[in-house]
Order: sequence, then C-alpha cells, then structure tokens
Amino acid sequence: MPANNAVRDYLLTRRSVGSAFLKDPGPNAAELEQMLTIATRVPDHGKLTPWRLVVIEGDARRQAGDKLADIAARKIANIDAAGIEVERQRFLPAPLTIGVISSPKENPKVPEIEQLLSAGNVAFNLVHAAHALGFAASWVTRWYAFDPEAAAMLGTREGERFVGFVQIGTPSVVIEDRDRPDLANIVSHWA
Repeated sequence: MPANNAVRDYLLTRRSVGSAFLKDPGPNAAELEQMLTIATRVPDHGKLTPWRLVVIEGDARRQAGDKLADIAARKIANIDAAGIEVERQRFLPAPLTIGVISSPKENPKVPEIEQLLSAGNVAFNLVHAAHALGFAASWVTRWYAFDPEAAAMLGTREGERFVGFVQIGTPSVVIEDRDRPDLANIVSHWA
C-alpha cells in the first residue's frame, strides 16, 4: 500500500475544537450520512455491531437540553439557576451532536471490552469524518453519559452506555496545538 501523505499530515495536526467554538452551518443530510458511514468503518470482531448512534440536531438540541436541565435540577446537589442553564445549553451552539452508545452483544469469543473499544473507535472515526468533510468536532463525556436516567432519556437501552458525544460544526476560531506527550516517557519496547 503506498504512503498517503495527506492522511499522515492530517493525523499529525488533528485538533479538537470545543463546542463553544462550533457554529452553523453543520453538515447537511448527505454529509451526515457520509460521516455516519465513515464512523462505522471500525474494527468489529465477530461483526456484532456493538454500538448505536443517536443524532441530536435542529430543535431536538434545545428539547434534549430542557429535559437534561430538569434531570440536573433534581439530581445534582446544590445546583443553582446558572448551573441549570448550563445544562439546558449542553447541545448548543454546536449544530450537531451524535451520541455514541456501546451496545454489547453476548458472544463467548468477543469479550465486552473489545466491543466497548469498538464503540470508542466509532466515536473517534466520527471526529475524523467531520474533519475530513471540512467541519470540526469535539468528543466529550459529561455526567449525563453516566447517569442512568439522563442516558436513557438521551437514547440508551438496558445494558447500554454512552462512550461519548461528538459535537460537530463549523469552527469559529483556529485552535492552537497543545503540548503532546514525549514518546520517550510513554513508549517501551518489550525484550
């Protein structure tokens, strides 16, 4: 297989863009379908498809935020009006958020951890797909990914959990790169 310098260069410079800096326009229907197709081209031992995707866009962003704020008001100790408003705005201003759900299947040859990692790969491929189509993205997890009531409201079923939410839009700023780990500190060679 020949080297693909464009992909290499992209991977060396990829950078997340926080949701506060993701604005309209978001992807259109055809771009979204292409992103979802790219996202699901991941390692999947046993062809189990151990993940699902929940698209939150348009008016659903505010509706989901309103429901999230209601749950937060009941469940988060000492939350004030400003905190409730933060929860109400969770899926704004990014024009699109896609929740990635780990949906493991019983299989004696494919441990649940492999299935969870496959779902994580879907989330990261979704980030790559957004960038490949000229958008920016950020993969986040927040309290509502781990709270059973909030997660169910956002789309999980029994035995499932969110691996994260990928927020996608047009970047309104250029994000500077951050320091990366020194490979000498994190790489060893087995001998």
